Amino acid sequence: MPPVKPNNLARLLTLIHHRGTLSRARLTRLTGLNRSTVSVLIGQLVALGLVYEEAPAGEAQVGRPSPDVRPHPAVAALAVNPEVDAVTIGLVGLGGRVDKHIRYATERIPSAAEAVNIAAAVIAGMRAELDANYRVCGIGIAVPGLVTAQDGVVRHAPHLGWHDEPVAAMLADATGYPAHAANDASLAAEAEMVFGAGTGAGNLVYLNGGASGIGGGIIAEGRLLAGTSGFAGELGHTFVRSNGLRCHCGASGCLETEVRQEALLALLRLDGGAPGDLEAALGASTDPVVHREVSRQIGHLATALRNVVNVFNPEAIVLDGFLAALHGVAAEELDAAVAAQAIREPAAQVHISRAALGPDLMMVGAAELAFAALLADPAGGGVR
Repeated sequence: MPPVKPNNLARLLTLIHHRGTLSRARLTRLTGLNRSTVSVLIGQLVALGLVYEEAPAGEAQVGRPSPDVRPHPAVAALAVNPEVDAVTIGLVGLGGRVDKHIRYATERIPSAAEAVNIAAAVIAGMRAELDANYRVCGIGIAVPGLVTAQDGVVRHAPHLGWHDEPVAAMLADATGYPAHAANDASLAAEAEMVFGAGTGAGNLVYLNGGASGIGGGIIAEGRLLAGTSGFAGELGHTFVRSNGLRCHCGASGCLETEVRQEALLALLRLDGGAPGDLEAALGASTDPVVHREVSRQIGHLATALRNVVNVFNPEAIVLDGFLAALHGVAAEELDAAVAAQAIREPAAQVHISRAALGPDLMMVGAAELAFAALLADPAGGGVR
């Protein structure tokens, strides 16, 4: 038999990583390869310790059943997400399974060095468990700001106050693991496309609203739209209001200056909490001032989404964070406003929903950065 091409090995591992469990027969159908080639490929992945096989669960089958192929639970990546009020560290297994999720709250906005030190200290505390039970590919860092894809330098993270910070190199030096950084919303868009609400959607736009403002990620024809330096997707700076508030970017009337979590929290007299808490409070409120503010923000969000629909013609728009809370209490109002403003044909094709991965989303998205080399080259991707 001729030698197996490395790209076919990568194809199989990527499919198993994205789908979680696939039978040999299903892998044969999905790849179009013959059964003997798939058998050799799976054997190589098993030998590399990246997947394992087991008998299929469920009812007895006629004839010899096709074994299930699963991601190996010992193969994992570390994930880090710095925010204005916390640094979150996660451990994510091949297949998108989050094994550990640690949120380290900070009393003030952490500097880049402080965020790296926090992440490194948490990872050091996990090191005995990692060395004993896991093979770690590296670290992915999801940053709310502009990140140069090639070198993991945070060029500008306005809410964190970071400028030209080489956080990937800093964390790699502090931990000994290879590290990569990218914009948080772009990573979340990819995670929702593969594992969440956008599964099967080749054209998807993701928007997240949080304490650091509004970020976005765009998937076009199944690929992240990155732009020249990886800065694409800054949908929080979509223009939505004439004579609007001044934004930190220098413009006025940006989406993230008009649609703001802190305004909702202030009206509800909440200090913060999870988006689910905000949604519950919004849903329970009978205060007409709260209702007017929700309608005002929904109107500006609809204007931004009208632009998204008209420019990108997505099949799915996925909302996360406090934007998901707004959607939860005013989904029909938002759908109607977008439909009324956008071009009829693309508006009829889009489905607006909330993110499905919940608090694990940024961890799953960041981990994809660390898994990338392994998925591209399973035989030499650097898993430890």
